[in-house]
Amino acid sequence: MAGGLAALLDDIAALAKLAAASVDDVGAAAGRASAKAAGVVIDDTAVTPRYVHGFTPDRELPIIRRIAVGSLRNKLLFILPAALLLSQFLPWLLTPILMVGGAYLSYEGAEKIWELVSGHAKEHTSAPAAAQGADTEKTMVGGAIRTDFILSAEIMVIALNEVADEPLLSRALILAVVALAITALVYGVVALIVKMDDIGLHLAGRENRAAAATGRVLVRAMPKVLSVLSTVGIVAMLWVGGHILLSGVDTLGWHGPIDVLHHLEEAVHHVPGVGGVLAWLVDTLGSALVGLVVGAVIVAVLHLVPRRRSAAAH
Repeated sequence: MAGGLAALLDDIAALAKLAAASVDDVGAAAGRASAKAAGVVIDDTAVTPRYVHGFTPDRELPIIRRIAVGSLRNKLLFILPAALLLSQFLPWLLTPILMVGGAYLSYEGAEKIWELVSGHAKEHTSAPAAAQGADTEKTMVGGAIRTDFILSAEIMVIALNEVADEPLLSRALILAVVALAITALVYGVVALIVKMDDIGLHLAGRENRAAAATGRVLVRAMPKVLSVLSTVGIVAMLWVGGHILLSGVDTLGWHGPIDVLHHLEEAVHHVPGVGGVLAWLVDTLGSALVGLVVGAVIVAVLHLVPRRRSAAAH
């Protein structure tokens, strides 16, 4: 009996170790997949704060919570099942879908640069969204969730592409972990950013001089932080979009563009002390340039076609 119990305990211990290893594997894979989607996460974090601009402070966190719940619903109920079905039955479609998403991100980045260069960005910022009427909040939340759907789809497909060789159940668990972790990260950071000026105002009213000084610094710094975040979001869109397109054409058989970029990376990689940083910069700038070129072409086409139709109508 004692021997049988010891054997049973050994079996249980072995199963526990196997389960722990599986959890570790899922966690590690989810971490790798999330890292690959980091550029889109930055973009998602940069885009969302504008949807709560103009609302009273007491509505900011509830709005962010509603957007976060909508984002998680997008990921778990719609994107996750569709992505798993594609990976199981039509895996060859993942690369083209990724490339469509990459082209969209490139277009978004190029469009924002066009708005800055042409002055149209001032038109968008001169009339911020405000809480006017009972339906305003619902409209803004709906718009934010629709935008998040595109970015979330890109995040999930990028993550799926990193774990495409895993069994179906592991893929599902990994993507669920990625969905939960990234949603918590993005909207936690967004909530912190949106409320930072309120935190600063609270600290500025404290009697403690150090706390008051810190609060005043936060209040003055937040507009600059939001401006920098917006710029980072644009660069991230072009970088991620371009990198997805380069990797996609390489997967589909056209190796020339990414080979050129790899040769440039190799040329600077051996520079003492800073070679790794320079190689990363070359990859980032090269990908962003590809994203800018592709995005600019799409922007030009979308701006020219309506004008031609308007001219033809007259």
